[in-house]
Amino acid sequence: MGNSCDALLDVRGLTKRFPGVVALKNVDFDVREGEVHALLGENGAGKSTLIKILGGVLQADEGQVVFCGKQLKGIDPHRAQTLGIGTIHQESELALPLSAAENIYMGRMPASIKGVVDRQRIRRDAQQWLDKVGARFSARQAAFDLSISQRRLVELARAVSMDAKLLIMDEPTTVFTDEEVDTLFRIIGELKENGVATIYISHRLQEIYEIADRVTVLRDGEKIGTLDASDATEDALIKMMVGRQLSQVYPDREDVDESGELLRVENLTRRGVVEDVSFTVNSGEIVGLSGLVGAGRTSIANILFGAMKADRGEIYLRGQKIRVNSPAGAIRHGIGYITADRKLDGLLLIKSIRENVSLACLRRLQRLSFIARGREKQAARKFKDILGIKTPSIEQIVENLSGGNQQKVVFARWMLAKSDLLILDEPTVGIDVGAKQEIYRLMSGIAAEGRGILMISSELPELLGMCDRILVMREGRIVHEVSREEATQEKILYYSAGFHETNSGGSEGAEE
Repeated sequence: MGNSCDALLDVRGLTKRFPGVVALKNVDFDVREGEVHALLGENGAGKSTLIKILGGVLQADEGQVVFCGKQLKGIDPHRAQTLGIGTIHQESELALPLSAAENIYMGRMPASIKGVVDRQRIRRDAQQWLDKVGARFSARQAAFDLSISQRRLVELARAVSMDAKLLIMDEPTTVFTDEEVDTLFRIIGELKENGVATIYISHRLQEIYEIADRVTVLRDGEKIGTLDASDATEDALIKMMVGRQLSQVYPDREDVDESGELLRVENLTRRGVVEDVSFTVNSGEIVGLSGLVGAGRTSIANILFGAMKADRGEIYLRGQKIRVNSPAGAIRHGIGYITADRKLDGLLLIKSIRENVSLACLRRLQRLSFIARGREKQAARKFKDILGIKTPSIEQIVENLSGGNQQKVVFARWMLAKSDLLILDEPTVGIDVGAKQEIYRLMSGIAAEGRGILMISSELPELLGMCDRILVMREGRIVHEVSREEATQEKILYYSAGFHETNSGGSEGAEE
């Protein structure tokens, strides 16, 4: 582990400017050896900028960083790794064509006596690290073939294999199952016992109370304060993050007219993925899809949006049978889809807000054979104001926006497209509490207009808070449906985990 040092990290007066914005303003921050230090703040508060500076991805304009007694200047990510700083970024950093093993040892491949890369040793050692973090797949698998959560496990395995003194984790659990979260917390505890410090960023406040020793809050690029986790109440942390007391998180919603069927799915099947799935979504209704990772929720979304072909089954929209063979076809039928990974397949990151917002309705914005730029700009400005997208201009490149504002850009696209059915896959992943409240308000407004929402979420509280009905999936099938009045976290977990398959007591067993 190297030489011990009590003041492991000491940041003083850190400032970073980007065109049109000051991302960090004179920030002081310190981390002690063997400490889990949570870093909180809304999207755009400066958290990611701070950890990118610590990891050598960005250089500060002012201030100093002292790590283990030595001032760091002009370091790059490889140098940061060498010094003992490991980082798991919010977005995947893997080389997708390479295997899990190659990603774990990228840049530090062990060589044999003859100087040739020892691939057998790489695969053997990588498999041990993957086993340690609870991964249930081979180190030989290409990253491209892994799910989002599996890729995150590869990044975790890479980080813990580096023998780091400081481990930085940016939203590590957003795509994890409860079992994977428990494994992560166990690993963090073991690292802590060995003197390794962790900077932990998460929008899930409950996680902070479980593992953090201290909490530092940033807002608009400035440090608001540092508290002992034991002294930090949820209300206090939220007020520090957003600068105000949040009102009711989930908006009140009116009862749905169940006679107004919008979507009906009958016996939808794709072999090995989903089997005989049938359900409805009414106009003005928000229907939740719950289940463990791999239960088939996203596959249903992909089939409805034409990104995956079903082997059999029927889809009816407003009583008419439709065939959806492609995303373009789904859009023409009035179906929109906000995917779980907005950066991978939800946004054109190097394009502007204007271009991203208009993407789903270019035909409507055409004049002759050309896009009517005036109409496109007017629409983008309208939804920028309605959704409160924080940006100096609609010409801002989307890649430069915070996660919450990027998600609002995707919402703006489908609001402009006026989709009858909007499919939301993990709509608040990686979004702060203030932005979540705004997303929930948007969803409520969309439903109030008579449109329908199919919502996939691993966050049980938001399913319970937003949905009129919740469909529970397990191994490609819908195994239970529960109304808003009857729904509890225990009941949903009971069916998700398959306890009903061995317990004849039925749903009552979920509440025991």
